[in-house]
Amino acid sequence: MRLILYLGKGGVGKTTTSAATAVRAAELGYRTLVVSTDVAHSLADALDHPLGPQPTQLTDRLWGQEINVLEEVRQHWGELRNYLAGLLKRRGVSDVASEELAIIPGMEEVVSLLHIRRQAREGNFDAVIVDAAPTGETIRLLTMPETFQWYAARVMDWDPGTKSMAKPLVRALIPATNAFETLDRLTKGVEALRQMLTDPDISSYRLVVNPERMVIKEAQRAATYLALFGYPVDGVVLNRVLPRNAVAGEFMERLYEMQSSYRKMVHDLFAPLPIWEAPHYPHDIRGINDLSQVGRDMFKDEDPTKVFFRGTTQEIVRDGDEYVMRLPLPHVEIGKVSITKRGDELFVAIGNFKRDMILPLTLAERPAKRAVFREGVLEVRFGAPETVEPTAASAG
Repeated sequence: MRLILYLGKGGVGKTTTSAATAVRAAELGYRTLVVSTDVAHSLADALDHPLGPQPTQLTDRLWGQEINVLEEVRQHWGELRNYLAGLLKRRGVSDVASEELAIIPGMEEVVSLLHIRRQAREGNFDAVIVDAAPTGETIRLLTMPETFQWYAARVMDWDPGTKSMAKPLVRALIPATNAFETLDRLTKGVEALRQMLTDPDISSYRLVVNPERMVIKEAQRAATYLALFGYPVDGVVLNRVLPRNAVAGEFMERLYEMQSSYRKMVHDLFAPLPIWEAPHYPHDIRGINDLSQVGRDMFKDEDPTKVFFRGTTQEIVRDGDEYVMRLPLPHVEIGKVSITKRGDELFVAIGNFKRDMILPLTLAERPAKRAVFREGVLEVRFGAPETVEPTAASAG
């Protein structure tokens, strides 16, 4: 089974892209589910068909679904949540506050992913296409397996004596509750989820961008964090590109020229990833027929479910107190490397090649000490964080 997640800034066309990919996959004979994890669902509008919390069949090989996260939490995590809420209430916390505080950090995000994993495990579909929430929320969602496991480990690492004393107390206070067993089971499920999300043979992450500067910057940041957590990115969709034959008048000419420069930027910044372009249509995209056209325009004769890229687009490793960023640049000729760092941006030049990279917070606070380029790989070394000497307050 293939799992493909589309990420991007809100409003770039993730929903249309996800739905178009799913429609094209179904046309090629795959049993395909397109599912939305965004709280503000718009998938049903794109498909022009009502969707519910369970898969709804749309064609012979296409299903759609909008996950009801709150219902999933109640259905699968209710036992553990009730246990935690009960403890808080007995400590004097109000009913409403205890219900809210009983939600484990990241529970809603993890539930969405566990639901998708269940679809994969049950083998009902050949491909699951995910219309994810806006970039920031999705990056948080994808890091939740680690966050949840840390949280759960604090409880599961209680010493055996404490745990054996707590179990009968919990059962006495809340009959039929096996909170520790539930937490242990969920932790194992989240670990299996993490393995699935980082398996390049199963999962692929695709960035959706428009030819706009801020959108491209956010996509760069997303690509960095995906690489940091080991999530395999296999392509970028450049959406809403103006066709050359549709340009007339000074305003449209200038807009086309601006888009052209950003198109080149996208191809340069995200190399060696494949870039699929979708045109800016003169009408709303709505329904299976429209989405089918978008899918064909993006992927041409290629199968959208295949893995288009294998390998790392960038790597960050620790070396003592320092970090090293490695960036494969297979098509760049060896030359003198110059680097400039401003805040969380790193500007690299090698001969005629130039790239502006967005750094994760771990590196943004560190000075870029030196850079070397050898055998098609750029290595940038970052030193220890710079400390700011406190200034003595002057006496008044």
